[in-house]
Amino acid sequence: MSESLYLRHDDNGVTTLTLNRPQARNALSQGMLRALLDAFAALAADDSVRVVILAGAGPAFCAGHDLKELRAAEYASNYTEQLFADCAELMQAIVKLPKPVIARVHGIATAAGAQLVASCDLAVAADDARFATPGVNIGLFCSTPMVALSRNVAPKHAMQMLLGGDLIDATTAWRFGLVNELVPTAELESHTLALARKLASKSPLTLAIGKEAFYRQAELPLAEAYAYTKDVMVANLQAQDAQEGINAFIDKRVPTWCGR
Repeated sequence: MSESLYLRHDDNGVTTLTLNRPQARNALSQGMLRALLDAFAALAADDSVRVVILAGAGPAFCAGHDLKELRAAEYASNYTEQLFADCAELMQAIVKLPKPVIARVHGIATAAGAQLVASCDLAVAADDARFATPGVNIGLFCSTPMVALSRNVAPKHAMQMLLGGDLIDATTAWRFGLVNELVPTAELESHTLALARKLASKSPLTLAIGKEAFYRQAELPLAEAYAYTKDVMVANLQAQDAQEGINAFIDKRVPTWCGR
């Protein structure tokens, strides 16, 4: 069952994970969340994977939590407690994965779907994609999506999305800083793959060091952030890949990465 909830495609260091509930706009059922948790655990342990693309099958990227499943569970607190815990764990697994994760967004990304986009390191969107945190419209404020959203966009932009609950177009999402690039729908897959391959050509060790440091320093006061990143750079410089990269730059040649 887990395998049917997402599709995995590996291509020379780039792995594409595709949410596979197209009939439900890839809504994050409890089964989907747990399947994705397993998938990201496997990706973390797979040294052949250098970059991950997160995509959605069918007409949408992800419509958020499965409201029909919530109603079928009669909104039971033991169910919802585990559901939102699984969701929070998945978002953190994306951030903690020692490899870049790129959201490839088409159609809509709403509520926890927008949370997925905000949790990824980068996001490329079709120019007709739309985004929203619409929970306020149904009496369920998007509190957990707010965590990732408020760490990606300016506070007033985040509050505009959270309090208004309206769909915003791709250009607005780009202006807010929720996505990095907008491309025509026909070019979305190829453009995202080209970006992933560019990242996959870098030292995997350096990418892992940099990603971890980025998120850790962002939560620190200024002086502590500099002290921490100073130590990161000192340790990074002892790595074979750093020394190889510097030597290759000076020698005007292409570096050969070893991942150490």
